[in-house]
Amino acid sequence: MLAQVTSLAVLGVNAYAVQVEVDLAPGLPSFNTVGLPDGAVRESKERVRAALTNSGFFMPVNRITVNLAPADVRKEGAAFDLPMALGILAAAGAVPAEALLGLGVVGELALDGALRPVRGVLPMAVEAARLGLKALVVPAENANEAAVVEGLVVLAAGRLDQVAAHLVGREDLPQAQADPGLMQSQGQEYGLDLNEVRGQEHVKRALTIAAAGGHNVLMVGPPGSGKTMLARRLPTILPPLTFAEAVEVTQVASVAGVLSSGHALITERPFRAPHHTVSDVGLIGGGSVPRPGEVSLAHHGVLFLDELPEFKRQVLEVLRQPLEAGQVTVTRAAASVEFPARFMLVAAMNPCPCGFHGDPQRQCTCAPQAIRTYMGRVSGPLLDRIDLQVEVPAVPFKDLSAETAGPASAVLRQEVLDARGLQQGRLSRYGLFCNAQMNTALTRRFCPLSPEGLSLLERAMERFKLSARAYGRILKISRTIADLEGADRIGLAHLSEAIGYRSLDRGMA
Repeated sequence: MLAQVTSLAVLGVNAYAVQVEVDLAPGLPSFNTVGLPDGAVRESKERVRAALTNSGFFMPVNRITVNLAPADVRKEGAAFDLPMALGILAAAGAVPAEALLGLGVVGELALDGALRPVRGVLPMAVEAARLGLKALVVPAENANEAAVVEGLVVLAAGRLDQVAAHLVGREDLPQAQADPGLMQSQGQEYGLDLNEVRGQEHVKRALTIAAAGGHNVLMVGPPGSGKTMLARRLPTILPPLTFAEAVEVTQVASVAGVLSSGHALITERPFRAPHHTVSDVGLIGGGSVPRPGEVSLAHHGVLFLDELPEFKRQVLEVLRQPLEAGQVTVTRAAASVEFPARFMLVAAMNPCPCGFHGDPQRQCTCAPQAIRTYMGRVSGPLLDRIDLQVEVPAVPFKDLSAETAGPASAVLRQEVLDARGLQQGRLSRYGLFCNAQMNTALTRRFCPLSPEGLSLLERAMERFKLSARAYGRILKISRTIADLEGADRIGLAHLSEAIGYRSLDRGMA
C-alpha cells in the first residue's frame, strides 16, 4: 500500500513543499527513511512507532519505506513526525487516504502521541497559502502563529489520535483564528523614555535624525556618559511596524526558534544587543544547516554593538554586506540561502582603552600609540558605512540634578513619523521607505545642493579627506534633517549639521 502526505520544510526563511511518501511492503519488519534525512529525521521512526502504539493504533508488521521528496534537498528537524505517522495510518487503511489530499501537515510527536511545536511554522503557512492547500494542520502551540496568514484554514491539533479522528470524520479539529486587534499592541509603552536620560540633547538630536532616516549611528564617549541608555531607548522613537514588516520579523524569529510559544506576531521592532564575544556565525548567520544570525534577528529593528572595538576584527568585517545590501547570503556545500538583514546599526565605544581621552574631568592614562591601536580595531571601511558619528561627553552635574527633562519619546516619535511620511511620499514608488535606503541615482535626484552647498561640501571633502561613500551619506543625512524641518530643499544649515556628524573623520584628518 502507498500513501502520500503533503508537509513543508524551511530553507533560509522561506518554506517549500515536501511530499512524504509511505510504502508498506511485504517482508521482514523494518522502517527506513530516505530523501536526505538528517539525524533528527532518521530518529523519527522511534517517535512515530511509540506514538502510534500509545495512541491506540497498531504498528504495521511490514517493510516500511518513507521517502521525503524532493530527494536532493537535505531535510532536518522533527516536523515530519506527524505526516509520517498519518502516512503509515493511511497506507494501512486506518484513515482514508483521500482525506489527506490538499492538506498540509507538520508537527513533532511525543512518545505518548502528543504534538509538540516546531520551528518555522509561519513561513510554512505562507507557502501553504501560496500552494492553495485547503488547510494546514499544526500543533496547537503553533496555531496562532500560522493563523496570521490570510486565506488559509489552520487546524490546531493537540494529539495524533485527534488528527486521525478528524480524518475519519469522528470529530473536527478546532480552527485557529487570527486576532483582529493583533497590531494594536503597537501603541503600548516600552517602559523606557528618552527623557529619562539627563543632558546629551545633541545626542538625542542625532538619534532623532537616525530614526527619521533609518541611518546607522556610532556614539563615542567615556564610561558612564549614557551611551547604552540612549541606545536602548532608540526603539521608543522609531515608527511602528507595518503588518508586512511584522510578518517578516516574525518569520525570522520563527525559523530561528526564538518566537515565544503560542505567540502570533511580533509587533515591536527588534532590539538585539549581542555580547562582544559573539562569533561571526552567531552575528551573520550560518552553520552546517544555515540559521539566521543576530543581524537577521534585528531585521526592521536595531542592532546594538556596545564596546565596538572589543568585537573581533573578522566579526565586524562581516557586517559590510548586510549594511550595504540589507540581506545576508550564506553559502554552504548543501545550499545557498539568503536571510533578510535590513537593520539600523547603533554602536558605542570609548575613545581610548581607559575611556577618558579628551575628558576635561578625568586624565587619560593611555599612550598615544595605545589610543591609535584601540581606534584602529574598527576599520575605515566599516566606519565609512556608519552615517552619524557622535561624541557623547560626560554629563555635567547641573544636567544630572536638573528637574526639567528633555522632550519625551512620544514627542520625538511624532517628529520622526512626520519626516518618514515625507520620505514615503517620495520613495514608495521605488519600494523604499526611508532616506538611508536610497541608491546613488535617487540620492542625486532627491538631494540637490545649491552652488553654495556644493562649495561647502567640496571644502569638507578636501579638509577631512572623505570618501565617495561618505559623500553620499552626508547628502542622505542632509535630506533627513531637511525632512525633519519640513523643508523642500537642502539648505546650508542642514548640510553643515550633516557634516558635523563625521566626528571620527575630523579626528583622523
